[in-house]
Amino acid sequence: MQTHSPYQGPLAGVRVLDLSSVIFGPMSSQVLADYGAEVIKIEPPAGDSTRNTGPALEKGMAAMFLGSNRSKKSVVLDLKRPSAQEALQALLATADVFMHSMRPQKLAKLGLDRDTLRARYPRLIYVGLHGFGEDGPYAGMPAYDDVIQGMSGLADLMDRQIGEARYLPTIAADKTCGLVGAHAILAALFQRERTGEGCFVEVPMYETMVGFNLVEHFYGQHFTPPLSPPGYPRVMAASRRPYRTLDGYVCMMPYTNQHWQRFFEAVGQPAMASDERFANQAARTRHIDTLLDLLGSFVKQRNTAHWLEVCERLEIPAAAVARLEDLQSDPHLRATDFFVSLQDEAMGEVRFPRSSVRMDGQQAPIGMPPRLGEHTAELLKQAGLGDAAIAALHDHHDKEN
Repeated sequence: MQTHSPYQGPLAGVRVLDLSSVIFGPMSSQVLADYGAEVIKIEPPAGDSTRNTGPALEKGMAAMFLGSNRSKKSVVLDLKRPSAQEALQALLATADVFMHSMRPQKLAKLGLDRDTLRARYPRLIYVGLHGFGEDGPYAGMPAYDDVIQGMSGLADLMDRQIGEARYLPTIAADKTCGLVGAHAILAALFQRERTGEGCFVEVPMYETMVGFNLVEHFYGQHFTPPLSPPGYPRVMAASRRPYRTLDGYVCMMPYTNQHWQRFFEAVGQPAMASDERFANQAARTRHIDTLLDLLGSFVKQRNTAHWLEVCERLEIPAAAVARLEDLQSDPHLRATDFFVSLQDEAMGEVRFPRSSVRMDGQQAPIGMPPRLGEHTAELLKQAGLGDAAIAALHDHHDKEN
């Protein structure tokens, strides 16, 4: 079980108001919460849709919600109502960061547009988590992970590798953009420490994922004229996959000239290391499918333990393929306390994977994700609202439900 620590994290004292939902925004603000920020989810009366996605022991606390909302607080406000808009303004007056994933036209009607809030709260970091940059023709279009995976080239990379356009079996765009959003907010907070002024931070999913994919896949397109089509051949190779052994799979990556020389010697084919197709990095890249097929033909003749022993002896990176079910019992993850258990009065023991980041060996403690509206009265009272105004907001929500 997690032991409580006085360590609060580097963002202790920073208040974040997060109007976003699903994964992109909540993932981003969860990183800030892991670093010690006070993150307040502003939710509609129905709550974030992920509250009802996946298995649950309690209504509104489903697995998908738990995965990206730890250590946060929840305030319910029906922003269609002027009194709720006023309550949000009271919270904004206390905030360092305001995050949203709403379209600009909708924000203006609520008095939450960039120009209004930047003028009213000059120290505020105003963060727009968008599908597309606001100055392009796609601005305002709805964006979901599947759509962005397709538009940004990820599905095409799968097509190039396996001959069929596919999505990655993880919400890669939402999570990647969430991480980029978090580091952009951290940079804006650092700038504010120097200048005293807030700023507008825009994180568009489409451009973010195109840039993510082109780190290696822009390839020869860096040059004028281009020296090759886009796409890094080694990672697109159809044979780049875990290799089947007699009793499972192993991930092996001979990479340097020395790695390949050692490998070919170990399988009794030392002459292959000087084959002109495999003699250096450039040649191996040109003939990568042939090379990896050859590697696989040797690997399938022995069991996984054999290859792990061989690779350790030859100093070649290698590991067995882990199943998702294996991760909680992984000795390294157990030794580093990667999985944390919290005790909840209603749900009992609830487990979480934690942030991988430590500072001076410590991390801010993890807290339970909030029940819907759990902190509404407390935080609005702190922001200066009277009991009658808070009760009126509650009464309206109760009637709506």
